[in-house]
Amino acid sequence: MVASKPRLYVEHPLASGQSCPLTRDHIHYLFDVMRFGQGGELSVFNGRDGEFTAVADRTGRHTGTLSIQGRTRPLLRPPDLWLLFAPIKSARTDFIVEKAAEMGAARILPVRTRFTNSERIRQSRLQRHVIEAVEQCGGTFVPEVCQLRSLGAVLADWALDRQLLFCDEALRGEPSGFSSGKMGKWAILIGPEGGFSDDERSQLTDLPFVHRASLGPRVLRADTAAVAAMAIWQRAFGDW
Repeated sequence: MVASKPRLYVEHPLASGQSCPLTRDHIHYLFDVMRFGQGGELSVFNGRDGEFTAVADRTGRHTGTLSIQGRTRPLLRPPDLWLLFAPIKSARTDFIVEKAAEMGAARILPVRTRFTNSERIRQSRLQRHVIEAVEQCGGTFVPEVCQLRSLGAVLADWALDRQLLFCDEALRGEPSGFSSGKMGKWAILIGPEGGFSDDERSQLTDLPFVHRASLGPRVLRADTAAVAAMAIWQRAFGDW
């Protein structure tokens, strides 16, 4: 059985014949954790230029370089789909951003709602989770995790050409509504564990770009709802 090559995300531009430095974290992962051999081959990507084969050389205890070889896959962009969600407990928020990256979100936007459980996030930490998810699932595009903002502020800046699928637990048991609308720019909004307030629901319902939708006959946990909504949307309008 042939072992799969490691995959690394790098921030450096990638092109055949170039070289780029390995970070200290890369060195530790490749040579200390993975016991990678000197001059071994791996796959690298930066979220912009596609995937390349590279050869890794350790030049010091904490230094090394990658020699970039040929491109093996082009950049595969996801559909223009954003995921808006209210942060929940740390591990479950990690789950949401990881699955959003795997399932083809183009941007991930944490939003603060009336009943949001967590008032703060560590944006850099969540972005690292996204990168790790893309490394593991073979993707070449890395979605951005945005700063936490209030739902009202996000809606105030909303571009009218982007449709918003509002997953409303108040519609439990009704038809999903996912067949309405058209392909193009979209976003999905998932609420917190406490649901949306009456004021938030009224505000959303009055907006011309909002489509209310049900996620079936059961109330889903926020992390489950995010996965379910993205799966249904991808099937209806995306690249599945």
